[in-house]
Amino acid sequence: MGTEKDAVIENIRTRRSVREYTDREVSDDDIRTIIDAGVHAPSGFNSQPWFFVVVKNREMMKRMSDHCKPRLLAQLEEVTDENAIEFKKELANAEFNIFYDAPVVIMVLGSNAGFTTDYDCSLCAQNMMLAAHSLGIGSCWIGTACFIQENLEMMAELGITSDYRVIAPIVFGYAVKEPEEPEKKDPEVVWVR
Repeated sequence: MGTEKDAVIENIRTRRSVREYTDREVSDDDIRTIIDAGVHAPSGFNSQPWFFVVVKNREMMKRMSDHCKPRLLAQLEEVTDENAIEFKKELANAEFNIFYDAPVVIMVLGSNAGFTTDYDCSLCAQNMMLAAHSLGIGSCWIGTACFIQENLEMMAELGITSDYRVIAPIVFGYAVKEPEEPEKKDPEVVWVR
């Protein structure tokens, strides 16, 4: 039987970005557990600069996606990487949803007042994705959803004031199938002894 330490390492090593979800809803209790794991992340000076918006409304998710897609396409216009070319084809499809039709988006927002906010909220987001994985719930960080920041009307509808900025929009749901492990490069490590 493995140790608790082994289970933590295994959870980290087996988490994948899920881009295909079933229709099964994520319970509010599980969402609270995921957010609670997030707020246990470290933050500079214990500032805890995060704020969360949970979106389960499919129409709102579609509107958010529709707002972001053309902006991302414009940014990727000159990019010729093979993966980017495939993604641009998806973005051009009117039916494609940047949230992969997941049942919930949790947006991790960060206070504009903090100077370690981006790092703090990224640590929070990682905790949330790992917690979800331990609950059998898939996740994917949808960085392209940060474009909603440009839509002040939508930000107001979501209850996001100008004191906060979008750091980590993350979808959560139950995977249709477990994604394969992507190839990991050997890291460059300098040892100073």
